[in-house]
Amino acid sequence: MEAAAVLFDGVLLASDYDGTLVGADGISDEVRRAIRFFISNGGRFTVCTGRTLLGFHAYSPEIINAPVVLANGGMTYDYARGEIAAFSGIDDEGIAPLRAVMRALPQVCIEMYPLQKAYAISLSKQSEQHFRIQNISFETVADPADAPKPWAKVMLSGNSDDIQRAQQVLSSYPQVSFLPTNANFLEVLGKGVNKGAAIAALASSLNITSDNVYAIGDSYNDVAMLRAAHVGFVPSNGNEQARAAGDVIVRSNEDGAVANVIEILARMYGGSYA
Repeated sequence: MEAAAVLFDGVLLASDYDGTLVGADGISDEVRRAIRFFISNGGRFTVCTGRTLLGFHAYSPEIINAPVVLANGGMTYDYARGEIAAFSGIDDEGIAPLRAVMRALPQVCIEMYPLQKAYAISLSKQSEQHFRIQNISFETVADPADAPKPWAKVMLSGNSDDIQRAQQVLSSYPQVSFLPTNANFLEVLGKGVNKGAAIAALASSLNITSDNVYAIGDSYNDVAMLRAAHVGFVPSNGNEQARAAGDVIVRSNEDGAVANVIEILARMYGGSYA
């Protein structure tokens, strides 16, 4: 006798963290209930975030049952096993681009993220606050070569003009890619690294087909993920770039965006969630 079909068997839902899964008061009870429903009915739920292994503190097996994509795709970490599932970070090829930034913009802070501790060059109050908010220990160094490698990612911080200029400098170094996350921060990633490539690789490792991969995100760094998903969902308060890349607008992150997605998926797969 064949086993009864499970509603979300073979389905992966990936959610951005800040501004999507969480609201002003964290992950709401409504969202937690919806995720538990999704998981209990066979779904695989994960987070796909710009935060690093050092700065992501929200793992719980109750609401995350797949490896987590970190550093905007630079690393995938299996918290259940306590091991790196995939790594696409930056090694020695990142030294020359960062030195070029240092020469052109000595006032810009460079944050480097290996596995155990963060490292900073030209530490600024902005970056110091960035480390503190995420409870990340860090050390200052004088040169990129002084920081242990590989790095899951690098972040540059400065004023908006600095960030614009840094992009011009980095455009001469095709061995890395870069992603402006807001006017004051620029992420430097491995070549071809983004959330979209990471969730596609994660789905493949879980034997989940591309037509059963869904994603929700609210910002520019979620665009590749939204486009890679079979359906990309965007909270109603997501930014313009995310809204243009997504397929379906759902409730805001302050009003249970992820729960709304799970309600929609339940209907799509022939079930219901109330």
